[in-house]
Amino acid sequence: MKDSNALIRAALIGLVAMGVGAFTMTASAGKAGMEKCAGIVKAGKNDCGTSAHACAGQSTKNGDAQEWVYVPVGTCDKIVGAKVVAAAPKK
Repeated sequence: MKDSNALIRAALIGLVAMGVGAFTMTASAGKAGMEKCAGIVKAGKNDCGTSAHACAGQSTKNGDAQEWVYVPVGTCDKIVGAKVVAAAPKK
């Protein structure tokens, strides 16, 4: 009985790990033709997490330099106070 419980636990842990891995790859992939633009976001309108929080829509102030949204490539450079967020280096 203990062996079957261990097997079931291992299978569930594997499924959870696969789900988290798939989510991480999707989230970090970005959107084709879009770039991350920081410093222009209204409170509660950010696209993803930062060092202050983990989810979209949780920014607490307008124009926070860490908060970003996706904009069409080339648009961010045209907005005063905005900066393009560099993508993390691929491993």
